[in-house]
Amino acid sequence: MVTNRIFPIILSIELLFTNLCHCLPKCSHRPNIIFMVADDAGWNDFSFHGSPQIPTPNIDSLALSGIILNNYYATPLCTPTRGAILTGKHPIHIRLQHYVITGGMEDGLPLDEKLLPEYLKDLGYATHLVGKWHLGHSRQLYTPTFRGFDSHYGNWLGMQDYYDHFYKENLGFGYDLRRNMEVDYEGFGSYTTEIYTEEAIRLIQNHPTEYPLFLMINHIAPHSANEYQPLQAPEENVNKFINSIEFIPRRQYAGMVDALDESVGKVIEALELAEMLDNSIIVFTSDNGGSPEGHGDNYGSNYPLRGVKNSLWEGGTRVAGFIWSKSLPQRVSMDLMHVQDWLPTLYEAAGGCIPNLLGIDGVSQWKTFHEGVPVRAEFLYNIDDIYNNSAFRAGPWKVLQGNATNLDLGAKFHWDLWYGPSGRSKNTSVHDLIPAIIDSAAGRALSRTGVNFNVTELKIRQSEADVKCEKPVKCINCDPYNCPCLFNIIKDPCEYNNLASEEPNILRHLLSLIKYMNRTALSPIRRYNYPEAAPQFWSNTWTNWKDFI
Repeated sequence: MVTNRIFPIILSIELLFTNLCHCLPKCSHRPNIIFMVADDAGWNDFSFHGSPQIPTPNIDSLALSGIILNNYYATPLCTPTRGAILTGKHPIHIRLQHYVITGGMEDGLPLDEKLLPEYLKDLGYATHLVGKWHLGHSRQLYTPTFRGFDSHYGNWLGMQDYYDHFYKENLGFGYDLRRNMEVDYEGFGSYTTEIYTEEAIRLIQNHPTEYPLFLMINHIAPHSANEYQPLQAPEENVNKFINSIEFIPRRQYAGMVDALDESVGKVIEALELAEMLDNSIIVFTSDNGGSPEGHGDNYGSNYPLRGVKNSLWEGGTRVAGFIWSKSLPQRVSMDLMHVQDWLPTLYEAAGGCIPNLLGIDGVSQWKTFHEGVPVRAEFLYNIDDIYNNSAFRAGPWKVLQGNATNLDLGAKFHWDLWYGPSGRSKNTSVHDLIPAIIDSAAGRALSRTGVNFNVTELKIRQSEADVKCEKPVKCINCDPYNCPCLFNIIKDPCEYNNLASEEPNILRHLLSLIKYMNRTALSPIRRYNYPEAAPQFWSNTWTNWKDFI
């Protein structure tokens, strides 16, 4: 069994030397990088993964003409995933391995970390963030424009009402929409996905093209809103599904995903009109698995994977994602990737020298994208000593132990099974969506830049991206709360058959890797909400309260 058990120091050293000759001079024409994050989207909520229930033609046009990342993982929650993307480090090394940042917390993403926008600014990039931050706000030093972004328009916290932009939690009810450091009330009453899309388009239209652009668009869709009205989408989006989705909460959720898909199409269209698409890298990812069947007041689908958001099952961590660039081949990739790999990957793609990246956990996948040569053999899902759970993947093997799910996020029981509709039927196939994919706003923009949509090849990639599971006739149940479980994820991606008793040596080896990794972990930031942060003290807004007391 091949493992890069030093996480992954050996591979990083190799990459130091193999990439020395690939660093571009400052005058080179660096690619624009557009990084789009969906919030709490399930594996099965985009039609490129095989379900025609919620057609996502704009997203699919990019995925199917790019590289679909079918063996790609995030962390179980929003904050740690975003921290890993921006630092290139696993959350255990940036103190974000436990839960998320809430309104009254003092700490955030550690201030001594250099972030992706800062690395890209060193290469001459203009850097902008639109949408959700969720990495700290108690002091202005934690906020986006003090962490490498030239501008930020969006929310500091994890969720909000999609129209009035208030966020409710234990400390109260506060407004959360910012333009840089200033509270922005102009967006009040407008749908969040739409105003974030408009801001992204404005930035693209006004961008001076002599500089490369890094634009990060962190949608809150399709995350649920506040508990009193959790599912919110424009009526015209919801009504598209009135005849196809009978269950009203799932139909409302579909409207949220549909509005997100429209946003992607508009952004790609804007890039093409600005003559920037031809030299752009597009990344699309969910931040964690979905919340199905009322979990977190939401109705996503992780079918056919097991578990939910905030769990270490595949349904909480294996996420939908792809990368698109005209320079990349069109394929479905089964090469292992983790979100911590984005920083070195995009830094190399931008012409940066990998030796400049010191002390990170991620490995560049740029060569893998081009040549299909894998660079990652293992990764840590997470170690959370507060939840008392951990999981590790090495090659095809996954070990999972402890409280695989928990009762946070309002859960009333453990979500350890398989959830969400398959969305498949005998009468409709994703193949039937191909004309709409090609004719979508994004599809037409891609065609104008020279992308050729071959229907036969599109059908092949659709089929390859559809994960199928067959439950063995005889399988051993997993109870990670009492004993560690072992799965062969390549053969059993849906975690039906616990092989711990059959492969004791592999089990011991993976547990030893978790033990080794835990010795490198930093203590998590303190999960305490200070009453002084309550919105009632700050004009009913969530603010950088520590700067004023």
